[in-house]
Amino acid sequence: MQHAVGDPLPPHPPGRGLAHQHPQSHQAPGFAGQARPQAPVAPVPETTGHVQLPPGAPVAVPSPPPGAAAADTGATTLAVLLIGPAGAGKTSVAKYWAEHRRVPTAHISLDDVREWVRSGFADPQSGWNDHSEAQYRLARRTCGFAARNFLANGISCVLDDAVFPDRPVVGLGGWKRHVGPGLLPVVLLPGLEIVLERNAQRSGNRRLADEEVASIHGRMAGWYGSGLPIIDNSGYDVPTTAQVLDDVLARSIASPPKW
Repeated sequence: MQHAVGDPLPPHPPGRGLAHQHPQSHQAPGFAGQARPQAPVAPVPETTGHVQLPPGAPVAVPSPPPGAAAADTGATTLAVLLIGPAGAGKTSVAKYWAEHRRVPTAHISLDDVREWVRSGFADPQSGWNDHSEAQYRLARRTCGFAARNFLANGISCVLDDAVFPDRPVVGLGGWKRHVGPGLLPVVLLPGLEIVLERNAQRSGNRRLADEEVASIHGRMAGWYGSGLPIIDNSGYDVPTTAQVLDDVLARSIASPPKW
């Protein structure tokens, strides 16, 4: 069929394009007119791909790095548990201590993790029951898992919780199961007047009634004689308390408390 000059050429048949008309443009000829197979192309290494992380494991008792000063904890990977009543300053001290260390350090707050539950949150102030207890235990276990994963990857952790001495299985025993025997517990226990004053500055469900604060503070006094290090930070500001905490932890590393 003849086409006049200027007439459009007919379209390529289905499945037939320029690549099909000129296969030699894509394959180099081999022997006997056969196509030569192309060499495999090396994959380009990914720069933002999946990073393998060491799995979390129970934390062992820490030891200071070789050559470190006896009172220098800034170069040691640690797992610390700050214990104390509401208003003791646990969260403020934990944040400050974590922010001012020379090695990477994370602050894991039990209350923050517990409040991840948005719908169906069991507030103990509305009455202690199986739901509130289950959410506390779930939050502690979640914090323990998080701490083990951070520590396995070289990041120290400081956790804070109001652990009671008269409930060892749920309190220290639970934390030891969740984190490991290398967890270093320290008690912050200022005077009752200081605790009441700090609690009055709180808001929301973290502010407790004065009677409840006094009751918790009284139960915390049971830590005296337990063998755990206790810091009375009644007259200390946050930076001073963090410095005292460092000194206490240095002694705990040298001679771990029995608990």
